[in-house]
Amino acid sequence: MRFLKDDHAYVIAEIGANHNGDMEQARAHISAAKAAGADAAKFQSWGTGLFAQSFYDENADLKEAVAAYAVAESDMAALARYCGETEIDFASTPCSAPEMAALDALDPPFVKIASMDLNHDRMLIDAAKTGRPIILSTGFSTLGEIEHALTTLESVGHTDTVLLHCIAMYPPSEDGLINLRNIEMLQDTFGYPVGYSDHTIGIEVTLAAIALGAVVIEKHFTLDKTLPGWDHAVSADPADMAIIASAARRIPAALGSRRRVVSDGERQNAAVMRRSIVAARDIRSGEILTEEHLEFRRPGTGISPNDAGRLLGRAVRRDIAGDTLLSDGDVERAPSRVGRAA
Repeated sequence: MRFLKDDHAYVIAEIGANHNGDMEQARAHISAAKAAGADAAKFQSWGTGLFAQSFYDENADLKEAVAAYAVAESDMAALARYCGETEIDFASTPCSAPEMAALDALDPPFVKIASMDLNHDRMLIDAAKTGRPIILSTGFSTLGEIEHALTTLESVGHTDTVLLHCIAMYPPSEDGLINLRNIEMLQDTFGYPVGYSDHTIGIEVTLAAIALGAVVIEKHFTLDKTLPGWDHAVSADPADMAIIASAARRIPAALGSRRRVVSDGERQNAAVMRRSIVAARDIRSGEILTEEHLEFRRPGTGISPNDAGRLLGRAVRRDIAGDTLLSDGDVERAPSRVGRAA
């Protein structure tokens, strides 16, 4: 997968319509996403043809809002150039074939297919024809529908796909609906890389998805969660996004492997922080060591507490001051049967 990172989860700052139709705000969001450490700034490409006119007729002001938040093709090209200047990947979700073609001309690193189009074979095939990797959100979808979508892509030779586990609610009404273990399940079921598109409030669930192995994180992004608009309330602000971007790097590294390893650093600390066997009191030469002669204190550079048995019953070869670390050289080689009483 060309755009994925070997060392961290790929973080998409989903600006979407949070620019509220203002291109200066759109550029400000791009700059803030870059400063926060996101890998990509993503928008959404639509026109008023997104809904049927009959639906607009039943929903007052919807068409006006769709038009107000839409980004013209020339403006989208300008945003792509600004992303290039800012050194952050540019992407946008197309909502029609013409928008797909217009975005393809801007050379994005991937095509994002929204959950609403997972069951739209024509859109999937158009995306596959670009030859670009596809990120496919799975909101609303059954396993059968996901399988059909992947089969459709594979039928035209496209296998460069990342699935995004997604709950298409803004936000989900309860945490129990999120089912983050679907990240592992989808990968096991279909064998494709899996990420997570997060619509929850806050970032806790986002971080948990990274810990479960999500290779892509998509999170709505805003400069101000209190702004009017569709997605600001469920979005990460710059401080949130900085935490997500940092976690996308640290958590995969920290997950490591299942192999148990004691590092050199731990070994160095063990020498100070573990315990050794010390004389519980002054011990005279010739005394036979018993449990009463032994205490266990730091540092861990002497004999381990678990090896006390090899000292018991053996005669001391010299006078030993109390609270001194004992060594094998302090006792006779073999246990002694006679000696001075304590």
